[in-house]
Amino acid sequence: MNNTKRRLYLAVSAALLAVLLHGCGDTLTDIQFTAPLTGEPRSARVVFLAGADSHSTDAHEHRAGSELLAAALRKRNPTIETVNIYGGWPADPSVFDEADAVVMYCDGGRSHLISDQLEAFNELLDSGVGVAAIHYCVEVPRDSPASSSMLRAIGAYFETWRSVNPIWSAEFLTMPTHPVSSGIKPFQLKDEWYFNLRFAESGVTPILTATPPASTMDRWNGPHSGNDAVRAQVAEGKPQVTAWVYERSGGGRGFGYTGGHYHANWEHPQARELVLKGIEWVALNP
Repeated sequence: MNNTKRRLYLAVSAALLAVLLHGCGDTLTDIQFTAPLTGEPRSARVVFLAGADSHSTDAHEHRAGSELLAAALRKRNPTIETVNIYGGWPADPSVFDEADAVVMYCDGGRSHLISDQLEAFNELLDSGVGVAAIHYCVEVPRDSPASSSMLRAIGAYFETWRSVNPIWSAEFLTMPTHPVSSGIKPFQLKDEWYFNLRFAESGVTPILTATPPASTMDRWNGPHSGNDAVRAQVAEGKPQVTAWVYERSGGGRGFGYTGGHYHANWEHPQARELVLKGIEWVALNP
């Protein structure tokens, strides 16, 4: 095969692969279904929606983190079926058919995966699908349609110029009485724990609460780094919520976990177990 024919062959092959993976959307997506590991009836279908990796190695590894959590979820509950979607919102809405929960692990802000898919996302909420949001994807633009949807989905969101995202070693000294925190021992973990989020007026139950040290306010004021109100809270020693659960008034459940910046932290047994229990709680909603 000469060079011209070889280049043409590679171009056609790439185009066909793009059509197969891409559908009619504007991003390549890779979808993997994993059936329950047991012959018993399926208890839940959990869709993991992972955005592109966006930081250096060991940070914001959305695909690897989703794969790890999906495998661990199936291991602890073999009747659960998982669907892992990578690279963007799927062009084919049937991927979400019979979904009991969606786990979002992606970049937030203006590049959030739901930003251009609010109609589809709101339809999932209307049908009672549970939502778990991990780390950066709890942030959506403030006072926007996306913020209203996120507040409805998980009962909170990271609001710029209010919330902050310092890296700190949080000490979770006590656990509330709740199915998600049942059996979880107090632990300490360094991560990019967000706090002072915008919460819904009702329906929210804090799961992880810690008191940020003064070092969390070492940065200048900015949309993510600090503001006078949160500085006063830290100076007063106010405990801050970094993970929570939410009961939607119209049906459905939400779970938010602001850790997950470092991929290595998924090896922490208490943190990983808590997130898995949170995903189960939103998916196995009776």
